[in-house]
Amino acid sequence: MKFNIDRETLLPILQSVSGVVDRRQTLPILSNLLINIQTNSLSITATDMEVELIVNLDIAMEQTGEITIPARKLFDICRALPQEAKLEFEVKNDRVLIKSGKSRFTLASLPAQEYPVIDITDNIASFKIKQKKLESLLENTQFAMAQQDVRYYLNGLLLEISASTLRAVATDGHRLALDETEIETSLQDTIQIIIPRKGITELTRLLTDDDSEIEIEVSTNHIRVKNSNSCFTSKLIDGKFPDYQRVIPELSETPVLAQREDLKSSLTRASILSNEKYRGVRIILSPDSLRALAHNPEQEEAEEELEVQYQGAEIEIGFNVSYLLDTLSIIDSETVRLSVLDPNSSCLILPENESHSRYVVMPMRL
Repeated sequence: MKFNIDRETLLPILQSVSGVVDRRQTLPILSNLLINIQTNSLSITATDMEVELIVNLDIAMEQTGEITIPARKLFDICRALPQEAKLEFEVKNDRVLIKSGKSRFTLASLPAQEYPVIDITDNIASFKIKQKKLESLLENTQFAMAQQDVRYYLNGLLLEISASTLRAVATDGHRLALDETEIETSLQDTIQIIIPRKGITELTRLLTDDDSEIEIEVSTNHIRVKNSNSCFTSKLIDGKFPDYQRVIPELSETPVLAQREDLKSSLTRASILSNEKYRGVRIILSPDSLRALAHNPEQEEAEEELEVQYQGAEIEIGFNVSYLLDTLSIIDSETVRLSVLDPNSSCLILPENESHSRYVVMPMRL
């Protein structure tokens, strides 16, 4: 079997699928890509058995067939070739010969029929959504996912799907991010699924900030996202997500209204002298004033004072400053509302004039 393809056509596809291939594979074939050649198309599949990405390309081919090629080596070869290079592939037995100009590469291949493919048969929901809506939803929440937490269900992102709303929630037990958008589905009941961290990371890379629609299919164990030229599938985490509604505090009658960039800058400066391990900063709220105090084991101290709109009682409360800064970096409104009911309650952070996203940061003892 032989086929030709331009470097400029192949390289973007290899870049998009390379993140799916795990370098530390237990099965040798999982370090390969599956290339399927039809008369009018070429598709490239990458999988690690948890996440699968298939990218399709409309291109005329003289021959048909399937081969597997080592993903990392093919990507490195393609990337190292000069621009406008043409690649000629020739398959002989268990070897793939790649020619480009005066360059020759012979790579080992494995049987295509052994390549694992994720099959979904029991769809329980399907709907369409604009790419930029889903991209925004994931970007606004994924930063709050846990990393390698023993509570495995926190190492992912919750999608809650109802007849008219798609809601994303992420928490690591110390902070929470929630965002939602309107959709149309035929669901009678609300369903919840948890997508693992790698699935969210690769899906976010795949999405673009435009108005084109993608189709989402959900089964009991998988989520599949299709656009015009790719099909992404991820296994779901089997577990029950905590009741996130219980940890979202009520909005205070006297919230703080602050300029987001000014607050972010003040906290960034104060954080320089915070304890490197615990990152604690003490926040003192008083009428029209927010003070941020930090100190570290070397007895160094930082104090920042910021003018804000606040008419409540004086409150002194500690936070992990990294959690506050992460949230302020995600929010894009000019002003933010901070609501703290008492020194022991969580802080609710809301973008000004925006009702669909909420952020919660738990207090810490200092």
